[in-house]
Amino acid sequence: MAAPRNIVILTGAGISAESGIDTFRAEGGLWEQHRIEDVATPEGFERDPDLVLNFYDMRRAALATVAPNPAHEALARLDAEFDGELLIVTQNVDDLHERAGARRVLHMHGELKSALCRICERRTPFEGTMRQRPACPMCESRSLRPDVVWFGEMPYEMDRIYAALRAADLFVSIGTSGAVYPAAGFVRDAREMGAHTLELNLERSEGSHWFHESRQGRAGELVPAWVEEILR
Repeated sequence: MAAPRNIVILTGAGISAESGIDTFRAEGGLWEQHRIEDVATPEGFERDPDLVLNFYDMRRAALATVAPNPAHEALARLDAEFDGELLIVTQNVDDLHERAGARRVLHMHGELKSALCRICERRTPFEGTMRQRPACPMCESRSLRPDVVWFGEMPYEMDRIYAALRAADLFVSIGTSGAVYPAAGFVRDAREMGAHTLELNLERSEGSHWFHESRQGRAGELVPAWVEEILR
């Protein structure tokens, strides 16, 4: 294809797994030894808020033990050096893209280092312990929850994402399973609008057949090589 001028990149759990962050769904429907229904749904939060708050407190604290890997660093380089339009849409709630230096990042599933107030519905940066029920800095109610999109909730900024997909001439999916919607449908949306589509993944995903090209291997190897192609 001709040199792209408008790129949309979707990143998933596979890119952060190489930094030591557990992928979302493990064998048996468990996530870090918890049932997903217990820690990643509004119903689970209503049943046992202490369990959920403690779970995300631990995940937030664990971010201090991991670092961006070469795939994050390569995307940060692309962000800094690519003079066209670029949007990195991530399904991940960690801050590894930002810590690597990327700025054009959209967290469609929220962020671990952010809190959402259930009373005033405003968001605020947060790095403490939510299980201690700290007050919302905006309305002072003790109703903070993780600013993370759970199953049954709408991902963030979908209008902005779809607008970017409509304008893209290249869509790249990195480290995604192709099983979780609406993100799994982005490749079809981009392809139908005329974008070239590329998958970079450890193995073929459930949606690999929708891509013009699929490359298999470690993100830490594939992504830097692809970025070098784009910036060449």
